[in-house]
Amino acid sequence: MTRIRPLTAADWPRVEEIFAAGIAGGEATFETSTPTWEQFDAGKAADLRLVAADDTGAVRGWAAASPVSTRSAYRGVIEHSVYVDPSHHGQGIGRTLLVALIAAADGAGYWTIQSSIFPENVASLRLHESAGFRVVGRRERIAQSTRGPHAGRWRDTILVERRSGLAGR
Repeated sequence: MTRIRPLTAADWPRVEEIFAAGIAGGEATFETSTPTWEQFDAGKAADLRLVAADDTGAVRGWAAASPVSTRSAYRGVIEHSVYVDPSHHGQGIGRTLLVALIAAADGAGYWTIQSSIFPENVASLRLHESAGFRVVGRRERIAQSTRGPHAGRWRDTILVERRSGLAGR
């Protein structure tokens, strides 16, 4: 059984391993290296950092979100990430994390959750669609990949968002 709990500094070594695997695979991010715990901690909203752990307590995935801007008008808009250990893909961990992140974001008063997903990452696009996200645009040739099977190529990203009931109130 997967248990969701807050991500803490003690989880960082395992979270960093999972993040590094996502970077190496080339389908999760344009990042080229993992941040330090201090950088991660400073950049992610404290109330929106979660891990998925199995019955033994082993971390199998994580989710986190960051404000998209420091401007007051955007205080309710966040960009999120969900990463699952590649050896545990297809087990529902990503879905469990995303649902928990949405609930935490809604509870904290965020009204828009967004992310950019590579069009080749069909599993992530389907997951987000099933969780109420919609495609709002495509950024063509936005940056070059340096890792994975697309290294050296310009890549598109699909911008997805989910609006809570708070939007427009």
